[in-house]
Amino acid sequence: MNIELLVSKAKLVCDNKGARFTPIREKVFRLLASKQGGVGAYDLLEELKLTEAGAKPATIYRALDFLSELGFIHKIESANAFMLCHHFDHIHPVQLLICDTCGHVDELHSSIISHELNNLAAEKGFIVSAQTIEAHGQCEKCKQ
Repeated sequence: MNIELLVSKAKLVCDNKGARFTPIREKVFRLLASKQGGVGAYDLLEELKLTEAGAKPATIYRALDFLSELGFIHKIESANAFMLCHHFDHIHPVQLLICDTCGHVDELHSSIISHELNNLAAEKGFIVSAQTIEAHGQCEKCKQ
């Protein structure tokens, strides 16, 4: 999906939820939309400083918190990085395939995996409120 279409879609989601898609939030969104894998907050900050010289770590973290709360991004916990979710217009289970060689990340949405995890958790008396599953390995390009 092209970046302009993603931005339009994000603005519509914000309008529907009464949230403000400020210029800084849009710039961070666009930076993430231009990436294929996960990006660390400080790497995003350095890129943001090219157009927003006064940007500080708090600037990027506030934008990331906002984007995360609205479901626009996923945090890759194992890499302490962030990636854009292209399916942010609906809630969905998330499974990430992370290439340890090149850093490429593919996002899956298996309801079967999600349901199985929820069922196993329920057997233990546990209620899952959110789930992101990360699988590490090698992508198709890197294993060749």
